[in-house]
Amino acid sequence: MSEKIDRLAELKIDRDSNATPARRWPWILAGILAGCAIVAALVQRSVNAPVDVQVETVKIVASQSGGISVLDASGYVVARREATVSSKIAGKVLEVLIEEGMTVEKDQVVARLDASTQEAQLALAEAQLGSATAVLAETQALLTKAELDLKRSEELAARNLISDSDLDTARANAESLRARMITGKENVIVARRGVEVAADQLNNTTIRAPFAGVVVTKNAQPGEMISPISAGGGFTRTGICTIVDMTSLEIEVDVNEAYIQRVKAGQGVNAVLDAYPAWQIPAEVIAIVPTADRQKATVRVRIGFKQRDERVLRDMGVKVAFLGSDAPQAAETSPSISISRDALHSDIDGSFVWIVRDGRALRRPVTIGPASGREQQIMAGLSAGDQIVTGAEKELVAGQEVRVGK
Repeated sequence: MSEKIDRLAELKIDRDSNATPARRWPWILAGILAGCAIVAALVQRSVNAPVDVQVETVKIVASQSGGISVLDASGYVVARREATVSSKIAGKVLEVLIEEGMTVEKDQVVARLDASTQEAQLALAEAQLGSATAVLAETQALLTKAELDLKRSEELAARNLISDSDLDTARANAESLRARMITGKENVIVARRGVEVAADQLNNTTIRAPFAGVVVTKNAQPGEMISPISAGGGFTRTGICTIVDMTSLEIEVDVNEAYIQRVKAGQGVNAVLDAYPAWQIPAEVIAIVPTADRQKATVRVRIGFKQRDERVLRDMGVKVAFLGSDAPQAAETSPSISISRDALHSDIDGSFVWIVRDGRALRRPVTIGPASGREQQIMAGLSAGDQIVTGAEKELVAGQEVRVGK
């Protein structure tokens, strides 16, 4: 009987042994999900890792235009209107209100001098005017009394009540006061002129800009002495600053007198600044200065710009080409943008470039123009100063963090 019971026990299903593996599946699934998350994080980190790129900065250039030059020359940009601003009187500089590069307007205050002496002189002149006015009023009162006395004396003399001597005395007194009145009026005028002169001297302690322009040099500092006439020493300045009217810039070139017959007033000129060799500036001859330099055997020619640009600065070197009557001049159009063709990409949405902004790559659609060699003209979409990617270690995505190579 016991043996049968043992055999039946062996045939019994152990349900607890099957429950244990069933409880392990959730842990296995959690481990698989965690592994996938780790792999995804590693992949994302790899995608978002900074990419080393090479960039170039967009610059504006002018499109080249051909032309037949009859004469080439070189010269400098000069200002027809510039001035070293000084004072009309000598004095100590109290404050300077300008710096190099500052734009000033006409009559803007650029400096002030110590005005204590001029203020005292103005106060003295005003006091003298007051005194002369008071003396005139007193003389006027005395003259009025003298004229009344003369009138009474004439009436008494007509009745023989006073002597001729008394009448003559009254008449002389009135004439004397009339003369004093004239002198008193002149004294008042002189005193008034003295006040005007003193006020003008005080006004001269405030130095103003004679015209609108840009300050190119600052010559004096507070505490220094300034004089309109050189004192012959190194401690007195003769000017506060130098102001240039940037709208008066033009070109001066010296042309060999053997070729001056090729130049005439109004002739078209293409000018190229040494600082911007790819930028042709349309210009024309203003005048030929009617004198020659004996030592250099040259004639000075003035050339005016047809368009103003802030990149043109005084004393810049410039090369000019005098054009023939049938030669086309540089087009008076706005400058264009050219970039390396390596930076240009295209897809089904059109042409685009990658630009770097705040350390990330951004996609920028562009409108392209004609290509020239390795350069591609950009009609729209970019501006000067943009940094465009010309080379990257791998393909970029929008918002990709990038590291600019040096």
